Amino acid sequence: MDRREFLLSTGASAAALGILSNEPVAKAAASERIRVGMVGAAGRAASLNATFASNPNCEIVAIAEIDPSRLPRTLEDVTKRQGKAPRTEVDFRKLIDDKSIDALVVGTPDHWHAIPTIMACMAGKDVYVEKPDSHNIVEGQRMVAAMKKYKRVVQMGSQHRSTQRLQSAIEFVKTGALGRCMVAKAWESSKQGSIGRPADSDPPANVDYDFWLGSAPKRPFNIRRFHGHWRWFYDYGTGDLGNDGVHRLDMAVALLSAACEVQKDEPLRLPIKINTVGGKWYFDDMQEFPDTLQVSYEYSGKTPKILTYEMRIWAPYNMEGESEGSALYGDKGYIIVGNSSWRAYGERGKVLAEAKGDSSEVPHVQDFLDCIKTRKKPFCDLETVGHPASVLCHTGNISARLGRQLILDPTTEMFIGDEAANALRTRPEYRKPWTLPEV
Repeated sequence: MDRREFLLSTGASAAALGILSNEPVAKAAASERIRVGMVGAAGRAASLNATFASNPNCEIVAIAEIDPSRLPRTLEDVTKRQGKAPRTEVDFRKLIDDKSIDALVVGTPDHWHAIPTIMACMAGKDVYVEKPDSHNIVEGQRMVAAMKKYKRVVQMGSQHRSTQRLQSAIEFVKTGALGRCMVAKAWESSKQGSIGRPADSDPPANVDYDFWLGSAPKRPFNIRRFHGHWRWFYDYGTGDLGNDGVHRLDMAVALLSAACEVQKDEPLRLPIKINTVGGKWYFDDMQEFPDTLQVSYEYSGKTPKILTYEMRIWAPYNMEGESEGSALYGDKGYIIVGNSSWRAYGERGKVLAEAKGDSSEVPHVQDFLDCIKTRKKPFCDLETVGHPASVLCHTGNISARLGRQLILDPTTEMFIGDEAANALRTRPEYRKPWTLPEV
């Protein structure tokens, strides 16, 4: 296929980047707008608020935020973008109880993904939930069960799936130009910093810290276990494997799945063997998750495959030309996908095709809103895409904590003959009243 066919115009990227302007947007008629409730107002949630508020086909009705100090800027921004102020709440359950709200957007720490998502599905609402889908494997399974039982649309916020950049890379793989593909790779080599070891202290005066902890164990407040840094602790996060790694792994799986399709191999499921090596070797601080990691995932079947993941969050240089990316290797060539472009190479480094693009979440949000109306599966459907990508992160983290290879049953998502590993598929205990809802 002609290389020029894969060169993307700048128009799509420019449209996606329209979110950078916070000018008011002309909205569709009120009867045609999807009414949305936002859980969270800062971090990833701030970006999601801006994106949904800028979409002409939806209206943010309410924002639930547990920390009042994080609300004013987002409230002002949303009001300007959509020309109407949403109401504010502290408790997300008020949004779920509001029958006028069609969809819930969950932009919280990982330990607060599952419960609001499940409750929203049970209340008949569709859900956009940030990545990874959950804090642990069992939570993700329960979320999928709720989505299926209540026939809801659930999109996980791995926005790369909806970009023209990744979609064009997938289409290139399907041409078969890379030949026989059996190996894919994902990586992170973006330098991050130490979080130190500050002492415990009192929580902010206006924050219901017990509510913020939710189902997690009761512990003294520490600023590093709170906003921004919670992801480095077992109680609340999934480490950088679940933070950034989920994107790269999902892109690698998308490429490898495309190769399976063109090669007429069996569809890619979950891996059967997961082996992680590495640990917390670089930073001397409070972080609990590894800062140095290599994970190997082996897929079984008539045509076995290997997926690897590498993480060096202390490295100030790129790998394969990208600080974070994904790759697929065939016997005729390989493709490298980064955050703003992709390039495919053949023999002797010849460029076979390339394209530019961005990682904007705008098309991902639009895909979610479209699917609410059509009831089709979104690009990052929880059951078929989002949860499997998250399981890769969870199993890699469990292998790291136990320091050994794990054998996974891809159907049940249980570890075979391994009580210690299966115990880490969920929390030892959910702190009341925040128990995981039964579906």
